[in-house]
Amino acid sequence: MKKIGLLIAILAAAVSYAQIKFEKGYLINKLGERTEVLIKNSDWRNNPIEFEYKYEEKGEVKKESIKNIQEFGIDGDSKYIRKKVMLDRSSSNLNQMSDEKAPNFKEETIFLKYMIEGKASLLYYSGKDTKRFFYTINDSEPQQLIYKPYYITENRIAFNEEYKKQIAENLDCGINSKILEKAEYKEKSLTTIFVLYNQCSGGGIIKYEKEKSDLFNLNIRPGINFSSFTTTYAGFFSTDKTEFLNKTSFRIGLEAEFILPSNKNKWAIFVEPTYQSYKSEAEETVNLGSLFEYKLKTNIDYKSLEIPFGIRHYFFLSNNSKIFVNAGYLIDFKINSRFIQNQNSIELKSGGNLLFGAGFKYNDKFSAEVRIGTARNLTKNYRYLSSDYKTASIILGYTLF
Repeated sequence: MKKIGLLIAILAAAVSYAQIKFEKGYLINKLGERTEVLIKNSDWRNNPIEFEYKYEEKGEVKKESIKNIQEFGIDGDSKYIRKKVMLDRSSSNLNQMSDEKAPNFKEETIFLKYMIEGKASLLYYSGKDTKRFFYTINDSEPQQLIYKPYYITENRIAFNEEYKKQIAENLDCGINSKILEKAEYKEKSLTTIFVLYNQCSGGGIIKYEKEKSDLFNLNIRPGINFSSFTTTYAGFFSTDKTEFLNKTSFRIGLEAEFILPSNKNKWAIFVEPTYQSYKSEAEETVNLGSLFEYKLKTNIDYKSLEIPFGIRHYFFLSNNSKIFVNAGYLIDFKINSRFIQNQNSIELKSGGNLLFGAGFKYNDKFSAEVRIGTARNLTKNYRYLSSDYKTASIILGYTLF
């Protein structure tokens, strides 16, 4: 319980001391008045309808919505503009797919995100189950680039690709038929086309792109395990509990971390094959004071390959430092292990267990973590013999790449 309490304290401190990231930006209200502010950069997966900001670093956090703001942006990162558009929300889900080729337009007021800004601008909208691209020419009102899958028969789906015709009619410089034929209704493909047009037409161009970052890390993770082991034999007339000595041992892991490319790279999943070992012994007197009293000697030499996997969340403190919390599940494979009780060999077979951790990472290279695992049973094949193997760890990490 003390270990769990320590971990809870670490997690609470992590949340308390992690700073919310506000970045330099601006907003323009419905009267057209522009104000320089600091905006909370949430790297919105879907286009927002509201956002948080403040006037200075230590100022009060305020909130604004699409009702009062006609434009806002974060310097060097993103720009959103409020527009009343005709939007087609037709589903691409087969169970909800329309059988009509024509888009089903409805008027909506939304924030559009700029992807390319220039003589011809490409804008993007992402909402629940809806992803659409829009374009403007010489600051005209945004028009949706039309793309719609629709149902023909049980085994056939067709696609309305009118966006290609729209591009051919409006972007008449630098776009040949071969490029247009291969154009997909995707950010990378459409961005390339709008860049080509703006370069050909001689106008200036601004590209709003997410900062490229490593989405995969390989980390070497040595550390120290603090382990305890107890066994409980539940007989017909009595219950015997044996506590082994707590031991400190070395562990070494190689972690693959996959950063999820949304929400400012704050979330990651990980898997970490790890070698660990535990060696201890215990001696107890059974049937104390009776004619059947005897000494019971038990030795355990337990080595295994652990494979923990789970999810991690980062809290950014500065550009070079961040704290993290993670949770996961661990499966275990024994390696040349022995468990002997008065010359009788007992087979070890481990169950899985949960793990929780909190740590600090500096400069995306060096890390330290405190990790605690719940108990796991190493004698799961035995009906009357159960065991609890518990480990807390201090883990250091170095990112290879």
